[in-house]
Amino acid sequence: MTGAAQKEKLGFQTEVRQLLSLMIHSLYSNKEIFLRELISNASDAADKLRFEALSDDGLFEGEGELQIRLAFDKEARTVTITDNGIGMSRQEVIDNIGTIAKSGTRQFFEALTGDAAKDAELIGQFGVGFYSAFNVADRVTLITRRAGVGRDEGVRWEADGEGEYTVETVDRARRGTQVVLHLREDQDEFLDGHRLRHVVGKYSDHISLPIIMDKEGEEEKSEETINSATALWTKSKSDITQDEYDEFYKHVSHDFEAPMAHVHTKVEGNLEYISLLYIPTHSPFDLWDRSTRRGIKLYVRRIFITDDAEHLMPSYLRFVRGVIDSADLPLNISREILQHNKQIDSIRGGSVKKILGLLEGMLKNDTEKYAEFWREFGRVFKEGLIDDPGNREAIAKLMQVSTTHTDLEEPDITLDQYVERMEEGQEKIYYITAANFGTAKNSPHLEVYRKNDIEVLLLCDDVDEIAMMHLGEYQGHQLQSVTKGDL
Repeated sequence: MTGAAQKEKLGFQTEVRQLLSLMIHSLYSNKEIFLRELISNASDAADKLRFEALSDDGLFEGEGELQIRLAFDKEARTVTITDNGIGMSRQEVIDNIGTIAKSGTRQFFEALTGDAAKDAELIGQFGVGFYSAFNVADRVTLITRRAGVGRDEGVRWEADGEGEYTVETVDRARRGTQVVLHLREDQDEFLDGHRLRHVVGKYSDHISLPIIMDKEGEEEKSEETINSATALWTKSKSDITQDEYDEFYKHVSHDFEAPMAHVHTKVEGNLEYISLLYIPTHSPFDLWDRSTRRGIKLYVRRIFITDDAEHLMPSYLRFVRGVIDSADLPLNISREILQHNKQIDSIRGGSVKKILGLLEGMLKNDTEKYAEFWREFGRVFKEGLIDDPGNREAIAKLMQVSTTHTDLEEPDITLDQYVERMEEGQEKIYYITAANFGTAKNSPHLEVYRKNDIEVLLLCDDVDEIAMMHLGEYQGHQLQSVTKGDL
């Protein structure tokens, strides 16, 4: 069958059409981020190839030097990003680009307000980097071939950002993906080599693959690598700026916003690994899905292994993003080995303690920022009282709660503060759980406690009742529901 016979015209998923409409109508004031997102995707494609090639070296097809190439053509008005990573099959192109295959899609579109600034922030939380190409391009062409398939099995995808796109089979000699942006009339700034180099230096210097461009103004054609091509997490902390940390977070998380906080650790001794872990500024739309993919990328000696390493971070910390790079794990480590590996258990335990320590420092030194953390992630974080008995006391210490003494719906005190102001002779910590704050606050069960000036915790999240049962006591004080047992 010829390529032309296999050409299809397909419609974008409804959600993609809505998203493209937002993009095209200049939702982003910072349009240059399209380059960061496409380079980040190219880097991910190289990571995936390295991982799959661990079990099938033939996927390299004799071309094991992975790289990203960046080019522009003033006459054709195009910017082109090319990688020699894993590439995509025809079905993968349709699944990955024609559809937003992500839970939380409906809630995302329900949350859109019509206010450009607020909606841009929401898109950042949702993380849909490829579509940012339509910020600067009125047509995008993607040509790709999956590693390991025949040279005539290439796929060409093209769209103008409206309702439809085309997919056809083409000859594609080289493995990998090429994205060609046909720039809008008002985007001439990106047809300049200095401008493109500046954007790469600003956003993508940390990418561990070389990003290559042709040198300009020389008679003989030559190339240069325009980024440092060093894995950021392997550098000394003193050599990394806050901006570099923030940009790397955006790379690994596909978030458009800087993170709330990070912790960078190198562990040496019997077990050696480096971790660079981040707490996002906002919760993702699929935060409440306990089965959602975790946000930690596992590397072994800088070779990507998996980005679905649920064994590296417990469910209650599923919002944490970052990388862990081990020097001791085998390169061919499988999901089954991950599940039953003592080194993985040690890495996970150490990483959890680092995150809890980061949060403890935030609570102590920046109560305003910690209040933001609790607002975004507190409900999920409390699941740790159920899931992580070994750290239960530390998790409880970080809880923020509302009480009858302030009657503020926004949690504003810790359990330590509650214990400090317990009445003389009071032995128990009293709490009430309810479906919402108003019901808890106005419960008749509280009358006798208010009368005797005894403070009661007002707990309104779904997880609270079972979490309090698992906690049982705090600092030697039993937790007692005011709706159960004798008053």
